[in-house]
Amino acid sequence: MIGLEDCLGLCDPRPDEVRVVSDHEHLPDILAAALGTHLFQSEHGAGKIREMFLGQIRTALHRRDIRTARHLVGTLRHFLHDHPEAALQHRAA
Repeated sequence: MIGLEDCLGLCDPRPDEVRVVSDHEHLPDILAAALGTHLFQSEHGAGKIREMFLGQIRTALHRRDIRTARHLVGTLRHFLHDHPEAALQHRAA
């Protein structure tokens, strides 16, 4: 039987990224891994995952869970380094 560890080894998102998708979408990790992989293969999927990160950071700050918020910010920085297409684009006026 294929377990979560096997699935994580085969999917595009890293475990911390899968956790963000899982928490944001209220999905089991194995489904979040599949959704994350699908999003990475879609045109604007990395941006959607970035928005999930931002939502989870807001939620952590709202709960005053600074430790979790800091962890999420660090994970988001790694995500944006690995996926520059997910960065917010500022348009010139």
